Amino acid sequence: MNDEMTWDLYLSLSGMKFLEFTVWGAWAPVLASRILGPLKMTGKQLGWIYATLPLACFLAPMAAGQIVDRWCPTEQYMAGAHLLGGVFLLAAARATRFTPLFLLMLGHCLCFAPTLAMVNSLTFAHMPNPEVNYFRVRMWGAVSWVLIGWLLSLWRRSGKLQVKGADSLVLAAVCSFVMGLYCFTLPHTPPAHTGAGALPFIKALSLFNEPTFLIFMVISFVVTTQLQFYYLGTARFLEDIGTSHAAIPAAMSIAQVAQVVAMAVILPPIFAPLGYRWIMALGTGFWLVMFLLYACMKPRGLVIGSMMLHGLAYAFFFDAAFIYINGAAPTDIRASAQGLYVAVTSGLGLFAGTQFTGFVMDYFRSDGKFRWRPIFLVPCVLLSLCTLAFAVLFKG
Repeated sequence: MNDEMTWDLYLSLSGMKFLEFTVWGAWAPVLASRILGPLKMTGKQLGWIYATLPLACFLAPMAAGQIVDRWCPTEQYMAGAHLLGGVFLLAAARATRFTPLFLLMLGHCLCFAPTLAMVNSLTFAHMPNPEVNYFRVRMWGAVSWVLIGWLLSLWRRSGKLQVKGADSLVLAAVCSFVMGLYCFTLPHTPPAHTGAGALPFIKALSLFNEPTFLIFMVISFVVTTQLQFYYLGTARFLEDIGTSHAAIPAAMSIAQVAQVVAMAVILPPIFAPLGYRWIMALGTGFWLVMFLLYACMKPRGLVIGSMMLHGLAYAFFFDAAFIYINGAAPTDIRASAQGLYVAVTSGLGLFAGTQFTGFVMDYFRSDGKFRWRPIFLVPCVLLSLCTLAFAVLFKG
């Protein structure tokens, strides 16, 4: 850790990252198994429920970024959003039909989505030398994803306090309440915009006039359309190749273990020498290799081990992208710029991905069984093109 960053600040920001990702990590990797299994919904319905976060990421972050850039302290907005989001999660845990579950998850995600950008803008507002320090703060988000997966596995194995398969949503609600209260302890982050001139989100959109930024956003959009093959498909895929239901959260946490290693050990020394172009090209390449190994389907140990490539890819791609956005945007619109990136990738990109993935999964499904090999070969095609595009076209 750089000497300019105090331990108090490091611990405060690290705790924020840790708690932020317990909320998402409690439900996202495993809820698909409940939807396709006990609730007996279709792949298309699964796609729509998982589309709630992308829809919210498109609708909410730019508006919320406008609020915290101009009017409201970031930490106060985040506190209210997480407390309300926890209420929606508790209600969603009781829903067993598609429409109520979809609407309640959408309500939660509209609260949660803006905070994905705000934890970054708040971090960069207080952190010196983010190129050095960011990865060592951000890694605690990956640590929390690992630990929350293990906790859910232990909960399921214990057989205690069962809530008819909705344990992941109840756990996510508890985490959301804790995060909401924790936000009141974060460093005060007042609005940075003076109130004069263009609205922050309008000014953020002007970044598309820069060719390098435009290329970066287009490739990022295409990459994120393919990631729902991991999020929607992995839990059911692991069950189909012989992994027990209770072991799946812990098995999937191997990705976050790799992400922690990437951010704590690998990325800090190589980030500056390689630069954004090669770091993000490597990230998309890791996803390509993982899906190729998924398509092999065996041996099971190799398939499970390949999930570490998802963790490496996430760190190389998304966390490097957040630093790039912070450097590319003027100081007074950084929250809106981070919101713009979340809207394009986690919003439009993942939403398009849920619909595309749901369609592909239904197309290669017969008699209730998925043909996983052709399903996972689909993202390999576009990811190979994106890897090449980052290496050749992106000049960041």
